[in-house]
Amino acid sequence: MDDLWAALGLMLLLEGALYALFPQGMIETMRRLPEIPPAVLRIGGISCMLCGWLIVRWVRS
Repeated sequence: MDDLWAALGLMLLLEGALYALFPQGMIETMRRLPEIPPAVLRIGGISCMLCGWLIVRWVRS
């Protein structure tokens, strides 16, 4: 369970860093988000999940 909280904390840290370091870029990204087709968002989400899973497997082995 500690690993879950550590992973959640790291995710929040990285997400917060993007908003802190590039606020205008994040605003522009959010403004353009509705223009992206749902299929592209789905593929991006699945790709991120796969990369995250592979990183966890690599770190755990």
